[in-house]
Amino acid sequence: MDMNATNLEENTALLLSEKKYDSAFQQVIKYLAEPLYWHVRKIVISHENADDVIQEVYTKIWLNLKSFEGRSKVKTWAFTIATNESLQFLRKEKKHRNLTLDDVESPLSSTLTSDPYFDGDEIEKKLQLILLQLPDKQRITFNMKYFDDMKYEEISEILGTSIGALKASYHHAVRKIKSALQTESF
Repeated sequence: MDMNATNLEENTALLLSEKKYDSAFQQVIKYLAEPLYWHVRKIVISHENADDVIQEVYTKIWLNLKSFEGRSKVKTWAFTIATNESLQFLRKEKKHRNLTLDDVESPLSSTLTSDPYFDGDEIEKKLQLILLQLPDKQRITFNMKYFDDMKYEEISEILGTSIGALKASYHHAVRKIKSALQTESF
């Protein structure tokens, strides 16, 4: 049976109220494993890094599920954890490699072009390389809005940013992507 978002929220709330944490965790992971993986993967780029980050995400979800109060949707809460863990991973990578924020695009680009798990065509690869040139906030906002088809309200809750700022980030990202595609300056 394919569960929709409403069922996830209701079933998880019920399981948590009954203190069935193992079942609640399994429900969350069953429903969100794939979208969380791809969300993380679009931020950290490589499959191996995404696998490492997603394990941290699962651990954080497990450890914090007992204290989840339902002030946000389970999906929003899980995506917030995934986003924060992904950004923390990127910060560690930048620090580990002694890179500035501007320099991080190069290792991520070479990771993308050499990734055996990347199955996109040449146009997809060009788009991903352009996305890597965007500031993290614009890239993540674009990915969540365009690829994950999230509403600004949900993205706002996940990133802790106003809807107006997100719309501006998305607009700037689209403008930069269009410009780069027209000039192929990547």
